[in-house]
Amino acid sequence: MADPRLLLIRMGSLGDVVHALPTASALRDSFPGARIDWAIEPKWTRILLGNPGINEQIPIDRKSAGGIVAAVRRLRAAKYTAAIDFQSLYKSALVALASGARRRIGFPASYAREGLAARLYTDCVHPRGAHKVSHNLTLAEYAGARPSPPRFPLAILDEDENRVDHELRSIGIRDFFVLNPGGGWRSKCWPPERYGDLHRRLVERCGWRGIVCCGPGEEELGREVVRAAGQPSPALLQLGLGPLLALLRRARFVVSADTGPLHLAAALRVPVIALFGPTDPSRNGPYGWRASGGVVLRNPQFAETTYRRGANYSPSMLSITVEQVLDAAERCTQAHSHS
Repeated sequence: MADPRLLLIRMGSLGDVVHALPTASALRDSFPGARIDWAIEPKWTRILLGNPGINEQIPIDRKSAGGIVAAVRRLRAAKYTAAIDFQSLYKSALVALASGARRRIGFPASYAREGLAARLYTDCVHPRGAHKVSHNLTLAEYAGARPSPPRFPLAILDEDENRVDHELRSIGIRDFFVLNPGGGWRSKCWPPERYGDLHRRLVERCGWRGIVCCGPGEEELGREVVRAAGQPSPALLQLGLGPLLALLRRARFVVSADTGPLHLAAALRVPVIALFGPTDPSRNGPYGWRASGGVVLRNPQFAETTYRRGANYSPSMLSITVEQVLDAAERCTQAHSHS
């Protein structure tokens, strides 16, 4: 039987792409000679760079009509035997349809965020397990992958390391922890003044400085954390995805809500202190956090699980105290020192 030609579809966001990475590894293990491509938004392509499970990335630039036409031509030319849509949105299901693949595998309407997208699949598969990584692997296994331990191939290039070396030298930091105050929706975030208070008290306890990471559009949020921290102030860095990977890998630990850099850090086996409120960490948490000495904080008595994109801080996130995070940091560093 000829090797399959597979199109994997997970176009964004960052954390969701990370949680889909094990599917390419599992499929490559089972089909060493297969053609395995990945359709993704251009801004996330760096995460797939150097991934041994993937032959080619197919950037889907929806902002340009010419880019869409070129992508569809490229998809059609590959003659995929199956397209596997991990995203379950109209836009991703349409990419599967546009590919011309005979089989289009995805989640059923009862699971998908945009349920009608399931009508565009030939095969709907109910996910198994609690976590999104397990859900994604359900689709890969339906397509023929053998069960295997999840792997997260993330390439860190010499140029990424050199950029981080330069940044750390310029700010005079060697040992550090990372604070990541962003989170997409405000209801998933922890307030910047609490990150500032946390930084001040962590410096007093351990003597390390913090680095505040912020993504595009989060610059003012990062500055709020720096102002709230006082002196000595944390360093504020805005890095591309490659240097961010290199920085996270060097961190003593990472404090973050449910957002992309948290999941990158967990995939790199860096200890994380994950702050969870409306989203469920058993489903969306940092994968493998226990093995790396991390801590997930969620106060169940205040938590109402919802994936609605709230514009205000949620009671569940506000219930997480600085003292809880300090205690988690102490447990994190103790576990790290004994590993």
